[in-house]
Amino acid sequence: MTMDNDLLNILPDNDNGIDNRKLMDYLEGKLTGEEKHAVEKWMADNDMASDAVEGLENMKEKKNLQQYVDQLNKNLQSQLQKKKQRKNKMRLKQYPWIYLTIVIILLLCIIGFFVLRQFLLLNKF
Repeated sequence: MTMDNDLLNILPDNDNGIDNRKLMDYLEGKLTGEEKHAVEKWMADNDMASDAVEGLENMKEKKNLQQYVDQLNKNLQSQLQKKKQRKNKMRLKQYPWIYLTIVIILLLCIIGFFVLRQFLLLNKF
């Protein structure tokens, strides 16, 4: 069974050491024991990839594999985008407290300065 080269886009922008060709070779059973172990170790550390590979292995109709891979890529990108948006939203929510804290500290310093100044001026005379 040969896979179409379009299937090599299972993991776009993959920077973890497991390339798409190796993943497809794993699915086809073409890897050596050491390479197979490396892919399985990587899948153990990456739940979503593990689920995706397991689903691809269990597919009965191999002709629809491209559609499933496209859907997996789309879902992965969507999930990553949502995670990024959530992270950015949380970051924006934290800034007002930081600004408020800085303003309160500055106001306390200014008030403290005037109180000490008045105290020192009153004690001189």
